[in-house]
Amino acid sequence: MLKVKIKKISQEAKIPEYAHEGDAGMDVYAISKTENENFVEYGTGLAFEVPKGYVMLIFPRSSVTKKDLMLKNSVGVLDSGYRGELVLRFRKLGENDYEIGERVGQIMIIPFPEIEFEESESLEDSSRGEAGWGSTGTN
Repeated sequence: MLKVKIKKISQEAKIPEYAHEGDAGMDVYAISKTENENFVEYGTGLAFEVPKGYVMLIFPRSSVTKKDLMLKNSVGVLDSGYRGELVLRFRKLGENDYEIGERVGQIMIIPFPEIEFEESESLEDSSRGEAGWGSTGTN
């Protein structure tokens, strides 16, 4: 089990938790809400010390389909060096949005490899080759 330090910036903050055994993502809750004509931001009141070699990914919850919102950066990335508050920014598409106290996103903390690119004049052939969008014949 990976241990990750978490700091409550606000007493109202709720520690993320899994909704069900076996879930990959942990729910995060809104404790603040700031909005303008284009965006709504939800503060979680939480800061994390993600270990080196790991990254926190921030996803919208499936319930976002019932809201007039779209997570602005699709999948958020919280790097191991960031120590500020986890905030989720959504584009407003209408008036139906989350309220303070609701679950507004899910987080996962996963390891990642350190990459070094090696420039090459050629790449190995593959069955897909250079075929792009829709090349598998499915929509």
